Amino acid sequence: MNAEQVKAAIRNVPDFPIPGIQFKDITTALARHDCLMWMRDEIVKRYKDLGITQVVGIESRGFILAPAVAIEIGAGFVPIRKHNKLPAETVSVTYAKEYGDDTIQIHKDALGPSDVVLIHDDILATGGSMEAAINLVKKLGVKKIYVNCIIELEGLNGRKYLEGKAENVDCLFGIEVDE
Repeated sequence: MNAEQVKAAIRNVPDFPIPGIQFKDITTALARHDCLMWMRDEIVKRYKDLGITQVVGIESRGFILAPAVAIEIGAGFVPIRKHNKLPAETVSVTYAKEYGDDTIQIHKDALGPSDVVLIHDDILATGGSMEAAINLVKKLGVKKIYVNCIIELEGLNGRKYLEGKAENVDCLFGIEVDE
């Protein structure tokens, strides 16, 4: 298994969630055991020796691999959820994304100053959602933040937009927006 094989297993869904968006649906790759294992193992390889204490998954597709990675590297899992989905006291950030505004939240007591955090999501597009997640995690005063996504939508400059906002920005592979 390699990046090209996983990339080939990803389905395009035109005009979702709004007309003009070509949605990259990773569920077709996740349904294949070999692809799922490759993605998990690649992330673990890149982050296992960095002292990560918490893997933060962004709702909703960031929830899929983040707990598996956390288990493998000996870290905990912390969710970032959409507004009003978490039961205890939260910290929030509202941000603009490609097709409207959104608010994300994290439990106020989920992270602290001794934590080294890996924020994980499925896709890095323009960087707005990830920047919001970084800002949210920073509000909790963590030691370091690393960023990982499965796919980088090339040509949207998300990685460049996030430069200097975390220790790194890393994606398993890139896909052209129209590919």
